[in-house]
Amino acid sequence: MTSVKTYSLKGKAGAPIELPAQFATPYRPDIIKRAVLALQSLRYQPHGVDELAGKRTSAQSWQTGRGKARIPRVKGAGSRASSQGAFAPGTVGGRQAHPPETRKVTVERINIRERRLAIRSAIAATADSSLVKARGHRIESVPQLPLVVSDELESLNTTKDVETAVSALGLADDLKRASDGRSVRAGKGKMRGRKMKTPKSFLIVVSSDKGIRKAARNLPGVDTIEVHGLNAEQLAPGTHAGRLVVWTQAAISELEKGNLFM
Repeated sequence: MTSVKTYSLKGKAGAPIELPAQFATPYRPDIIKRAVLALQSLRYQPHGVDELAGKRTSAQSWQTGRGKARIPRVKGAGSRASSQGAFAPGTVGGRQAHPPETRKVTVERINIRERRLAIRSAIAATADSSLVKARGHRIESVPQLPLVVSDELESLNTTKDVETAVSALGLADDLKRASDGRSVRAGKGKMRGRKMKTPKSFLIVVSSDKGIRKAARNLPGVDTIEVHGLNAEQLAPGTHAGRLVVWTQAAISELEKGNLFM
């Protein structure tokens, strides 16, 4: 087993600890991607269309004998719409050929052992500096990977205190990267309550939330989660493993003692 140093909130190295077996799991990007997509599929909302959409018209085919196509045409005379094609999928305002249906199965299933393997593999990937750099994280000032800090981090209750600790631990560069990368979303999503896009910064993994979640939630791209609630998407956003993670000592201990995700 590999040992790593622990760090105080002031960035000073302390006594080393042994990493649990989860950090020795082989890197499996295929399994990680499958687990993340399965999680994302749970958020899909069933979507269908009105059964009469495109069919509210008097259009009827003229059939053969007039030298015209047999497409349905609007009845009547004296209006611009009369004799125009309607109802059929290829016409203006016509129905859809194959509209979405709410009965479509959108949830992707994944085996329990496969999901646990994905989480363990994603945990191991957080200790690989090449994978963390490939995700775009700035780790030049980070003393080590995985970064394990004292349990005092869990009790911080102001954003200012978190920012001070982050700077001392060498994470300020990555925080600035996420802040500078914040941009307006392309497309209609900006009109639907999700105007801005923010790059993912580091993830804080704690044993229990004693105020850190509320204190860190206003930092751009930073997420906080309790160790028993870890999932593949938090560790590998967008299916790309190697997220920069800050672990507390208690979270590492709980990972080992609880034999989580094994």
